[in-house]
Amino acid sequence: MRRIAALAAVLLLTLVTACSTGEDAVSRGSSFTFVSPGGKTDIYYEGADRQPLPEVAGEDLFEENKRIAVSDFKGKVVVINIWGQWCGPCRTEAPELQKVYEQTEHLGVQVLGIDVRDYDRSAPQDFMRDRGLTYPSIYDPPGRSLLKLTGYPRNVVPSTIVVDKQHRVAAVFLRDLLAPDILPLVRRLAQEGGS
Repeated sequence: MRRIAALAAVLLLTLVTACSTGEDAVSRGSSFTFVSPGGKTDIYYEGADRQPLPEVAGEDLFEENKRIAVSDFKGKVVVINIWGQWCGPCRTEAPELQKVYEQTEHLGVQVLGIDVRDYDRSAPQDFMRDRGLTYPSIYDPPGRSLLKLTGYPRNVVPSTIVVDKQHRVAAVFLRDLLAPDILPLVRRLAQEGGS
């Protein structure tokens, strides 16, 4: 019996030490790992806290067999919005992101949508046309383009990830946004050096 208890203790200790790699039990590798400190819905990363965004890519919503990737927008600030035409808050948010795009495109800011959970491609296409949205979107019903975002809550729709010119994560918003919520941030990021 003691032998079983000792073995169980060793296994438990091994599991605990394998799962925690720092003070907050979050890996600090070379790629972005999502953490929401204290359950915050607006999370900002500054300077050395910014981690590179893993490759986020998928098929263009309007052009089948055309691939879009965040890496296509080298040297630009990219506002990545996860949305779906079925999502009530997205109906208000999408025109606000169009405003952000129109007001900051000349500064080197790109808005990129990722349409999720829409299994009939025509519905999100109509959604974008009806609202006059001109920024591109990835068509990704199962959300596979987000799998490399370790810990990211893919079930939160809408949500937005903002990356700096070096494509490091500068902010995450786990809620719907209005243009004034992110315009100051993207303008500041556009003024930062580096590409």
